[in-house]
Amino acid sequence: MPLSNAPALAQTAEDKGPKPILLAPILLEGRDGTTYTAPVGTTATRLEVPVMEVPQAVTTVTGQALRDREADSIDDALATVSGVTQTNTVAGKEDAVIRRGFGFSRDGSILTDGLKTVLPHSFNATVSSVDVLKGPASTLYGVLDPGGMINLTTKKPESRFGGTAYTRLDAYGAGRTGAKAGVDATGPVDGTGLSWRFIAEGENGDYWRNFGTRKSWTVAPSLRWTGETTDVTLSYLHQDYEVPYDRGTVYDTRTGRFAAIDRRTRLDEEFGRTDGASDLAKLLVDHRLGNGWKLSAGYAWSADDFRADQVRVLGFNGTTGIVNRRADVRDDYEVQAHAARLELMGDTRFAGMTQELLFGLSYDHEATDRTALQNCRTNSSFNMYNPVYGRMAPCAYVPVAGTDEHERIETASLYLQDRIHLARDWILVAGMRYQGYDIRAGRGAVVNTDTDGHVWLPNLGLVWTATPALSFYANTARSFRPNSSITSAYGSLPPETGTSHELGAKFELAQGITGTLALYTARKKNVAYAETVNGTTVYRTAGLVRSRGVELDLAGQLTERLQLIGSYGFTDAKVLDDPDYAGKQLANVARQTAAVYLAYDHGALFGSGGGLRLGGGVRLVGARAGDNANSYDLPGYGVVDAFAAYTFDTARPVTVQLNLNNLFDKTYYTSSIGNSAYGIAIGDPFNASLRVSVAF
Repeated sequence: MPLSNAPALAQTAEDKGPKPILLAPILLEGRDGTTYTAPVGTTATRLEVPVMEVPQAVTTVTGQALRDREADSIDDALATVSGVTQTNTVAGKEDAVIRRGFGFSRDGSILTDGLKTVLPHSFNATVSSVDVLKGPASTLYGVLDPGGMINLTTKKPESRFGGTAYTRLDAYGAGRTGAKAGVDATGPVDGTGLSWRFIAEGENGDYWRNFGTRKSWTVAPSLRWTGETTDVTLSYLHQDYEVPYDRGTVYDTRTGRFAAIDRRTRLDEEFGRTDGASDLAKLLVDHRLGNGWKLSAGYAWSADDFRADQVRVLGFNGTTGIVNRRADVRDDYEVQAHAARLELMGDTRFAGMTQELLFGLSYDHEATDRTALQNCRTNSSFNMYNPVYGRMAPCAYVPVAGTDEHERIETASLYLQDRIHLARDWILVAGMRYQGYDIRAGRGAVVNTDTDGHVWLPNLGLVWTATPALSFYANTARSFRPNSSITSAYGSLPPETGTSHELGAKFELAQGITGTLALYTARKKNVAYAETVNGTTVYRTAGLVRSRGVELDLAGQLTERLQLIGSYGFTDAKVLDDPDYAGKQLANVARQTAAVYLAYDHGALFGSGGGLRLGGGVRLVGARAGDNANSYDLPGYGVVDAFAAYTFDTARPVTVQLNLNNLFDKTYYTSSIGNSAYGIAIGDPFNASLRVSVAF
């Protein structure tokens, strides 16, 4: 893991003067309405503005791109986004995404409809598109790293009846298979302003390694009321899940090689898994006040409750194959969060300039209550070259008074943003946030963190629209994250603070390709990180880390039938000031990433309707430091994927889609635990999925 493991829509005003430049429409969609681009967005500024006029790099993964890749996770969704890699997923339990060198699991960087949640896996059947906002976003979104944030937009009820029912079969080789089925239906409630949506999905199948299962069940109803000036959406999501608690493989730093075992061979036991349930209730309200002003409110309550059994590798002998293992258990882990925001936005004119104003209030409260991790028996009889399972029993949890762990994080904020049209071709975006925070964490009656304070978080951006198809921008901003530790008493440290500077250009090519080229540098102080000392995780702080690089993201139409997604990212992230790690690269941060993905709409092979769509691409990730000490590297890799889909033009259209992932069966490593050479996640082998869906 990297050194960071501790813890809108603006109505158009009446015509009172000069307006922002409106870009001429260009071809952005394929022959059947599919698209890989989103020319207008709200994530970066909370206002609905053209992406060309946003002084920050924003990449949108559209619904069509998600469908083509048959994305199952946040990692699948972001596979073609520059500068993004996976970090420690806590044995597959959590989403963990690095952006521009920064990020870790449960870092609050993955939002749903602009609101923070504690969902362990935020990507699910309700997601319609994904935005990646690069660089600091603390002015509008609060506690974040300088690498940016990810916003998942969910499907909303619609006023016209329709839907899809589907089933999918997966095959991973070696007899490992799985199945998924679901339904997504929406429609109006006749005679009212109400509409509804119901999404349900179930999955049950083998894990691709030599044992383990993956099970989940998702139910997500939602209701929407639309009046003349008000729009209200109420939604709920419930998920039950069972996933393997798989710490992957190990690396022998003495020989400079990974363990010489089959990639399917697990080093733990069949009881190593996580069983849990997560929930998300959400209320979104938009109310138009008139004269170009609007009031927007959002509230989310989320929760995750799970139990985790695991077998942890403590050491191994690469010559004999003997592995020293320990059984651990976390009997109960509960986390709940409340997130609320209230925003007033609208247009006005001052000193002859059009301004789009945003005033906001936000409140977040997160509470964690968990039993202490119990370390049970150790076992050295396991031989990874000739594995025999079942000789180690799971750790039996025994309650111990005064050992339960807890954390409370509360933040409240005021923020404002002014988007000023200085002249016909120039736009200034300035913002400020006043953030207060209060944290208390500890174990039993022992308080390890008790701190509070406040911080000012400014941002400033400038856009010059050189032509309707070319703009240049610059921005500078600060980020903020308070330090907290539940289990280690390192006192009330000052929060992590970051500063980022960015220059970039956005462009549109004749056929409909849009792109962003960005150069950035970011620094973060008071960075907390984890180390393993005698089998126990402890936390320390690094004085200063820095990330800098260049990113290029492209998407759109090459021709009327051919679509493209392309990206390249160079990231140089290292420690500048620390007694132990100065000069070291941050763990799991790839110096280079790249991707190219193409999709072709062939049209109908027979008859006049329906059609064939096919495509594929390659995703490349460069070498990464495997741990904080840079004692080993995760090697770079390239993975090729392909798909083909055919829609039959029947009374109820049927689509059959085949996805082939890791086409050449590449063995590769997606991330490490970050603080040792044990716990290295292995990427999926060649696998195929066949999906059949019926639209109604």
